[in-house]
Amino acid sequence: MSNVLPPPNILLEQGAVILVNKPGGLLTQGPPGIDSLELRVKSFLKVRDEKPGKVYLGVPHRLDRPVSGVMVVVKNVRAANRISQQIRDRTVTKVYWTVVQGNVEADKGRWEDWMRKIPDQAKSEMVPETHEKAKHAVLDYVVKERFKVDGRAMTLLEIQLHTGRTHQIRLQASSRQHPIVGDTLYRSEIEFGPQTDDLRSRWIALHAKSFAFEHPIDRVPLEQTAPLPEHWSVFPFC
Repeated sequence: MSNVLPPPNILLEQGAVILVNKPGGLLTQGPPGIDSLELRVKSFLKVRDEKPGKVYLGVPHRLDRPVSGVMVVVKNVRAANRISQQIRDRTVTKVYWTVVQGNVEADKGRWEDWMRKIPDQAKSEMVPETHEKAKHAVLDYVVKERFKVDGRAMTLLEIQLHTGRTHQIRLQASSRQHPIVGDTLYRSEIEFGPQTDDLRSRWIALHAKSFAFEHPIDRVPLEQTAPLPEHWSVFPFC
């Protein structure tokens, strides 16, 4: 990894709260010395704020490596704990845009499933409700547009996530025969984004579009939207 990291794309900074636009293909957090959103923000703050020692950064939620979009990070423990509690209480609102393969027939709906993370694998699977490791997964979707790219039918969905299971949107879409474009882990056959040699750095067409929550210190409502990445320009609605 180069010693000079790209600067984070900061959308809003308000006191202890920083809202950033994570690019696809980038880890939210990584081992020491490995490029990640956390490391980029820490490095940026250390230089900008002229901090002599270690920089604290709370990361109360994550986005999967191939996913882009808005994330909140915080500069002190109290703010981190309060946002984590909001996430546990489900008082935050997370909205995603995703392009999936095929035509999703119903204009809107709710997907409810039971799923689990596969032990020792970076993957999840559907399981019966009675499975001892089953986790309830719930999201609502609205069809924003149906279209074709190179003769292939696709659908743009706006998703409001109600639970935060590992790979939830990716698995729920794929299990309904609508894998997210570019998501080869869950059976997509369509390339998306920069085709890097490192498969782990590939993107998928899933973007965290907005995040709404209460500022952990000021106690005022905040909502931040992240613009779609340039790689989405292959779709006709962009």
